[in-house]
Amino acid sequence: MTASTDQRTLVIVPAWNEQANIASTVREIRSATPDFDVVVIDDGSTDHTAREARDAGATVLQLPFNLGVGGAMRTGFRYAERHDYDRAIQVDADGQHDPADILRVLDGLEEADISIGARFAERGEYTVRGPRRWAMVLLAFVLSRIARTKLTDVTSGFRAANRRAIRQYVAYYPAEYLGDTIDSLVAAVHNGLTVTQVPVEMRQRRHGKPSQRPIGAMVYLFRSVFALVFAVMRQPVAPREETL
Repeated sequence: MTASTDQRTLVIVPAWNEQANIASTVREIRSATPDFDVVVIDDGSTDHTAREARDAGATVLQLPFNLGVGGAMRTGFRYAERHDYDRAIQVDADGQHDPADILRVLDGLEEADISIGARFAERGEYTVRGPRRWAMVLLAFVLSRIARTKLTDVTSGFRAANRRAIRQYVAYYPAEYLGDTIDSLVAAVHNGLTVTQVPVEMRQRRHGKPSQRPIGAMVYLFRSVFALVFAVMRQPVAPREETL
């Protein structure tokens, strides 16, 4: 790993009702990257997520109601910009993202503005089948051509941003379905940002049930295509120039 630790780095953890997972996730992040700051965005949880995260050593920002991953992450990026961080990286609260891969994903920022931790890049044994897999393949195919680089996992939430990308995300980071992955990525590329991916391993969720179940696979396929069409058709939203 070559990711420089002299750059101020913020680990953003969006969390909704993750009291069973959040403490261990925060501790593991702090153990793997002790020089980085960790902020947990408590997305309107009705359990003790905020308390568990705070006790584990994270800074906690509590939203008054559930906004979804997009809304939580936009809050995290605003925090990163206002506190002058050089880089920010998203890590899920459920333990599926291995904190040992944080530096690997950050290494991608040496060559691009956005670095995606890809689950389908010849590392690990993470597999998806059926309509959900078809949707991921289609999304990756289209986004690879938009970004002009090979991408295999454009719905991965394990991704890092440099200062330029943070500023873009503050300007435009939608909260709607797949907006935090597909729409935000298309908007960033349309505004001249570059993207790369690095291989990572995906782990099993420690506690609770995954948000996507087999019964919703076909729904996922159609909603993914719908989200992609709107993302491509949407006019680019660029960061506003700062004025003195």
